[in-house]
Amino acid sequence: MKAIIVNPDKSLSWKDVGQLAVSDNEVLIKTSYAAVNRADLMQREGNYPPPKGAPGWMGLEVSGIIVEMGKEAEKKSDWRIGDRVCTLLVGGGYAEYVAVRYDHLLYVPKGLTMAEAAVLPEVYTTAYLNLFIEGKAKPGETLLMNAGASGLASAVIPMAKAFGLYVITTVRRSESVEKIQHLGADRIVDTSSEDIAAVMAEYEAAGQPVDIAIDCLGGKMMGSCLRHMAYGGRWIMIASLAGDKSEVDLAVVFRKNLRIIGSTLRSRSDKFKAELLKKLETDVWPLLESKKITTLIYKILPIEEADAAHKILKTGGHVGKVVLSVSGEE
Repeated sequence: MKAIIVNPDKSLSWKDVGQLAVSDNEVLIKTSYAAVNRADLMQREGNYPPPKGAPGWMGLEVSGIIVEMGKEAEKKSDWRIGDRVCTLLVGGGYAEYVAVRYDHLLYVPKGLTMAEAAVLPEVYTTAYLNLFIEGKAKPGETLLMNAGASGLASAVIPMAKAFGLYVITTVRRSESVEKIQHLGADRIVDTSSEDIAAVMAEYEAAGQPVDIAIDCLGGKMMGSCLRHMAYGGRWIMIASLAGDKSEVDLAVVFRKNLRIIGSTLRSRSDKFKAELLKKLETDVWPLLESKKITTLIYKILPIEEADAAHKILKTGGHVGKVVLSVSGEE
């Protein structure tokens, strides 16, 4: 089979990598589409290595069709060869085939295409994890979702609204404000002309401080915003695209009983991921099927154009997910 390989000079090539071995508790999926995530770019640069035992190539989520099953997978699950599925991976999605544990599979929600299904596992699982498990979100609370034009925000914002939260989000470009209106955020802050810390201070003064923040930016902004969080607020760091360092007033942290939480999905145990995926199917899949939550794809490119897909994420300015077509099979 072929996969996208990172060459020593960091360029990408679509090359033969041999056949995958399928363990007893795994299924083999013929990949239809693979979604692109910022973690892929980090892995390409050598800053986010795959876990031990995972394929060396990139890709954290795919959709596809089951073509082979291990003995345990066939015996202990209801999955069968020919089923249309999407799945969360520890790596290896930029390939013609993927091997994955049977309890990490998700059915394709009714009414969604295979391309739309490919963008669900990583981003919606991350959204659910940080909203409800780390963030302990409740109806009526206020959420700050930084980077409102990101792929993650395209899942977090409508999910939070569907569960009754008030949502503030940020964008870096004025032209992005209109582009993300459809996500349903209550307040969009254009940080090219507004200070998010000042906006949070306004909400605090009005008696509606931010209860939960999901932050993939970090940097100096993070520390300046913490002082305006609600008592018992949860600030969840999932990445630090704007910088790894911030000045935090510790007196504010203990006075307000704040929680600063570092959160990654890839490092979680297989058991944790399996349980999380079940919750996602139960709580979120019906909202996708009823169109209360909708997916947003920015662009679909052939797998051979993975480098162009990465450049879209690097440049920014897009709204929604970038997807790679592998077989394109529905």
